[in-house]
Amino acid sequence: MVVTKIQFSSAEKQEIVARVKRYFEQEMNREIGGFEAEFLVDFFAEELGGYFYNRGLYDAQVIVAAKLEEVSDALAEIEKPVPAVSG
Repeated sequence: MVVTKIQFSSAEKQEIVARVKRYFEQEMNREIGGFEAEFLVDFFAEELGGYFYNRGLYDAQVIVAAKLEEVSDALAEIEKPVPAVSG
């Protein structure tokens, strides 16, 4: 499965747009409409989303690698000794 575009559900998009509008109102003392906020969300998703997505993948890889090492160590602990073959 190859993800080519970051897409959000309708509910997620509404929540993100609301947060962008709230940010502009609280931090910049400027009201923006839903259209402008949605445009910004689309811009950030398309232009910057890949950076956040890739960082999330990298962080997940680090966690998975650490867990795999734990599993490998646990398997080594339960490994049974076998007699050496003399030849």
